[in-house]
Amino acid sequence: MRVSGDWLDNDRTQTVLDLLTGAGHAAYAVGGCVRNAALGEAVTDVDIATSARPETVIALATSAGLRAVPTGLAHGTVTLIAGGEGFEVTTFRRDVATDGRHAEVAFSDRIEDDAARRDFTMNALYADAAGHVLDPLGGMDDLRARRLRFVGDPAQRIAEDYLRILRFFRFHAQYGDPDHGLDADGLAACAAGVDGLARLSAERVTSELRKLLSARDPAPSVAAMDHAGVLARVLPGADPRALAPLVHLEGARAPHWMRRLAVLGPSIDHLRLTKAETRSLTRLRDALGDMTAPAVLGYRLGAELGEDAVLARAAVLESPLPPDWQAEVTRGTNAHFPIRAADLPGLEGAALGQHLKALEARWIASDFSATRNDLLS
Repeated sequence: MRVSGDWLDNDRTQTVLDLLTGAGHAAYAVGGCVRNAALGEAVTDVDIATSARPETVIALATSAGLRAVPTGLAHGTVTLIAGGEGFEVTTFRRDVATDGRHAEVAFSDRIEDDAARRDFTMNALYADAAGHVLDPLGGMDDLRARRLRFVGDPAQRIAEDYLRILRFFRFHAQYGDPDHGLDADGLAACAAGVDGLARLSAERVTSELRKLLSARDPAPSVAAMDHAGVLARVLPGADPRALAPLVHLEGARAPHWMRRLAVLGPSIDHLRLTKAETRSLTRLRDALGDMTAPAVLGYRLGAELGEDAVLARAAVLESPLPPDWQAEVTRGTNAHFPIRAADLPGLEGAALGQHLKALEARWIASDFSATRNDLLS
């Protein structure tokens, strides 16, 4: 098989590959770029695997006038900058020792060693400068079937890095066949390895959950996480039942991971969210607990969060979406409370705030129709 696309054919990628192969070393695009190209999906970055040792990569780049950044020399990774684009170039390697988070590696000249240490067969795909695919582990057959399988023994792969438990469910949501369940051996190994999730940092867990919930339809994978005991470990208190209804209600809308996180209803104390994300999620979850009209949600939350609240609430309550709900959210978003503090002379401090709040409540109760004069009279 052959893959192609600007990600491979452009001068930047070809310069890096030619730099290595021209000096007699093997060099291949590897992993996600080859996988996505084979699926006809967008390629966002290009990683390179090579037989050249890191110090050789740096020397070749320096001689060619390319910038070389030693981003991970202990693991064989050098980032080369070509035409303003960064390429992670990593020497073929095999694991010598692992502790569930980090690995001690030994460099190798064999692509088979490099493939054997990767997580999933569909990620152990390599392509040369002409796009010809090398498939040491039969990953292309799995990719065509949208079948996600660990490389080798699933339990061993997980013990090397427990983040692979979350990646198993995330990759199934992104690339697996939605009409078929997850690989039984892989699922069993994830269930058996849940205690290892405690070793992962909150940053790594949050990053994986963000990607998982941004998939087109993560509901089957999240349900499998729940059955395997994984969901309760990374999102205590989460209930996945409203996620599938939400995905259905979203229709063709772009996935929004915070909207989906809200309907799961978990504790988020251990996640690493920005202050803005935490604030938005709190407001969204608060909106699920009342029957505020869509227009009022638009006024209070704004257009995007207001629409998220209507969708999430319908999913949680298993109810249809209100008539003209999008137009109503927009109407509320565009409504402007006609009273200002200057309209209430003689009031200040807490008394002023309370009066403004009471007038605003009257204005909202009027469906935003009360005028300034109506309220002041």
